[in-house]
Amino acid sequence: LVGELVDHSPTRASHGDVARRPSSQVTSLVTTPPSKMAAIVSSAATAVRVNAKAAGIKTTGSSRAAFLSRKAARSVAAVAATRKVATRAVVTETTAESSADSAELYKEFERLLVDYQFSYKVGDRVTGKVFHCDAKGAWVDIGAKAAALCPGSEASLAQARNAAAVFDIGEEYEFEIIRDDDGDGSLTLSVRKIQLEAAWNRCREMQANDEAVNSVVLSVNRGGLLVEVEHLRGFVPQSHIAMRVPNREELIGQAVPVKFLEVDEEKNRLVMSNRLATDVVSGEGLGVGDVCKGVVQAVKPYGAFVDVGGVSGLLHISQISHDRIVAVENVLAPGDELKVLILSKDAERSRLSLSTKKLEPSPGDMLRNPALVFEKADEMGRLFRERVAAAEAAAQAEEGAVQGEMAGMEVSKSADEESGEEA
Repeated sequence: LVGELVDHSPTRASHGDVARRPSSQVTSLVTTPPSKMAAIVSSAATAVRVNAKAAGIKTTGSSRAAFLSRKAARSVAAVAATRKVATRAVVTETTAESSADSAELYKEFERLLVDYQFSYKVGDRVTGKVFHCDAKGAWVDIGAKAAALCPGSEASLAQARNAAAVFDIGEEYEFEIIRDDDGDGSLTLSVRKIQLEAAWNRCREMQANDEAVNSVVLSVNRGGLLVEVEHLRGFVPQSHIAMRVPNREELIGQAVPVKFLEVDEEKNRLVMSNRLATDVVSGEGLGVGDVCKGVVQAVKPYGAFVDVGGVSGLLHISQISHDRIVAVENVLAPGDELKVLILSKDAERSRLSLSTKKLEPSPGDMLRNPALVFEKADEMGRLFRERVAAAEAAAQAEEGAVQGEMAGMEVSKSADEESGEEA
């Protein structure tokens, strides 16, 4: 019976044996029914008493109880240890399975990283969404590990106060990477470089197509004009300036037609000609007596320069109104849109002489009601052309009459001479 108890005791099995046993055996070992355990203990007590008597050993109830208590304590401890080992075996098996699952998850994550990993380098063009603007520039999300920065100086080819004046928050734009990772994972972007390349391409196309384009005069010097086209600075040599003005400083800020002589992006060299463009622009059907829309470019004490279809014309102070004008700036200002009548045209010098005086329905309307002059300009221009045509016809008729009279006098004189000879 003691052997039976010992056989059921887990102390005979090592931890390794228990761990190697199937889970069903471990469960049966650590879950012996209480009734069977009690029967085993009772049988063990009887065996102890009989064996002691046969050996001549005197036992008492207390000694037998103490023995059984110690035996039971060892059994309980063995069962607890067995359960701990079994639990460790189950946990070890679960941990192994979990580790295998985790390894698969890590492999899948690495595969996704490879599939969606972005590698950027200088010169790449990317699309990004602007999410913030500050004094440094515009911060852009391009899908990199850190936000990229487009400095204010790289926000536009045209002059801009700051990045906020160029970009709208939440909008996407195309950028070019101009500087690699600065150590914080942030790339430096540029819109200006993209626009610069596009501007040079447009200039090359216009040169190839022999197109004329309006430029804005930035400054003047002894060699010619410094102008701006497509936000690029170019030079017009003195020999290629067709306009003749008393003071060349008056051209600053005005629109001047030009054609391209040289477009060299590598040398940052842009050379243009106003003289070659004048023939094209001035031949667009502008004639004496025509009424055209124009925009005031500059106001001077002696009159105003008006841009008419790309050609600069002078509206002299004496041709603004029938009424006397003390100061031109009291009547006209840069940017004013008005209708003018072409009095004369100098195609070689690309100059027009203009008049609003001839378009006044009533003398002084340019001072009192310029809107009426604008409204009635076409009608007044037609009347002006009719008067000019009538005057030209009368002049031609008078010239014809004079020539006829002179021819009659010559015939009469010849007849007199012939009669004198006969006499």
